[in-house]
Amino acid sequence: MYKQMSVGLAALWLSSVAVAAELTPWYQQGQAALQQAIGQTVNTSRAKNIILFVGDGMGVSTVTAARIYQGQLQGLAGEQHRLFFETLPYTALSKTYNSNQQTADSAGTMSAMMTGVKTKAGFIALNERPQRGDCVAALANQQTTFLEQAEQAGMATGVVTTARITHATPAATYAHSPERGWESDFDMPAAAKQQGCKDIAAQLLVFELGDGIDVVLGGGRRNFLPVAKPGVDNNTFNGVRRDGRNLINEWQAKYPQGSYVTNQQQLQALNTSSTAQVLGLFSDSHLPYALSRNADSSEPRLVDMTSKAIELLSRNQQGYFLMVEGGRIDHGHHGNSAKKALTETLELAEAIEQAYRMTSAEETLIIVTADHSHVLTMAGYPTRGNPILGKVVVNDEQGNPMPQPDLALDGKPYTTLAYANGEVAMNKKTILPRESVSAVNTEADDYTQQALVPLLYGESHGGEDVAIYASGPWAHLFRGVQEQHYIYHVMRHAAQLDSRSSSE
Repeated sequence: MYKQMSVGLAALWLSSVAVAAELTPWYQQGQAALQQAIGQTVNTSRAKNIILFVGDGMGVSTVTAARIYQGQLQGLAGEQHRLFFETLPYTALSKTYNSNQQTADSAGTMSAMMTGVKTKAGFIALNERPQRGDCVAALANQQTTFLEQAEQAGMATGVVTTARITHATPAATYAHSPERGWESDFDMPAAAKQQGCKDIAAQLLVFELGDGIDVVLGGGRRNFLPVAKPGVDNNTFNGVRRDGRNLINEWQAKYPQGSYVTNQQQLQALNTSSTAQVLGLFSDSHLPYALSRNADSSEPRLVDMTSKAIELLSRNQQGYFLMVEGGRIDHGHHGNSAKKALTETLELAEAIEQAYRMTSAEETLIIVTADHSHVLTMAGYPTRGNPILGKVVVNDEQGNPMPQPDLALDGKPYTTLAYANGEVAMNKKTILPRESVSAVNTEADDYTQQALVPLLYGESHGGEDVAIYASGPWAHLFRGVQEQHYIYHVMRHAAQLDSRSSSE
């Protein structure tokens, strides 16, 4: 009798707890997420199109901070917010190490994603056999990239970046080099030139597969133009080439039906029904940070370049492959500027959302990932809703926010976001004492977060895994913890390149 009563009371208690739980929005959100997961169906059709988005340096801590930042910009607390690409149905983790480095660089990591094999830091689409800078060995150990294979299969191809188009990440889609720094002939040793290696900008011109890369948009104009001859010409574009070649003129001669554009107005004016190949070089070096843009800026935003690329590439009935890089996330981190990095992450998120809206999830595989992480940290027990770029305000013993920022052992406040290393360590150029941020606006555009270990060359990459987010045909293959080069193998399987031909 007593046992039966105990069981009955326990059941009643559990029922009341369940009812109470169901009344909370957290419980309801969890149930909604569960039902969405249960209802998810896989798509095993051939991917007509593949768009690979790479947030250069967009590690998990960057995504978390950017999520909160975007939410707070919208007047929310931020923590429950999600960036658009975080709503994509499938996720995995990517192990980013190079074949010779625990913490990777962009050249080796992007080469892994493009060729299906890991390789050394600094290598552009080579296997790991050569030594860095060895031209002769590099010529014998090139790895065909996914973009090259897509061209051979009759797909249209495009490369979009906010960095120089000759920078490591975009270069790994079309070039092959034992040194990522060989962006122009000026950057190469004489011996390498004599041995037959070409600089990365020149390799874009000699790309002969298919009908050539259809859309190339980014920065790096200086690597395509010669150095001005005093008294002979007026090179307003600050070219750096020493071989006298004007690769832009050569590109226009190679593609007489193509269009070369240098600003947002020209890009938007392109006739998508009649324009053939497009080369857009919008800056001498990298495109400016989003934080530096104003109403008079002539450079296109990442979302503008992505939209136009999709419009142009979509004309090909056999589909397309497009790589889009948010290249300046990485640069913001290297300068210990979390605000720049987070703003660039939001720019990438907007481009991803636009691409998703312009395409069909039934036939387009969208992959969002990073090449590597950074040493951005998010810590300090800030209260919920605390400005992600602000100073840490903790909760009191009752769980309510304190009226003033928390103080470290040195008696000074500190920020939620900081870096494990960087050039701006502690008090700018000195290690101790730590600079006080009491009267500093840590949310200002030009504020640089404090760092622990001073490095001569600036903040470094981080070695932890990065995330992969995906939707579309075969996106369900992105699950678990994978080696980074697995991305190539999923793309190749989804596109069914072996069954395609340029005559389809």
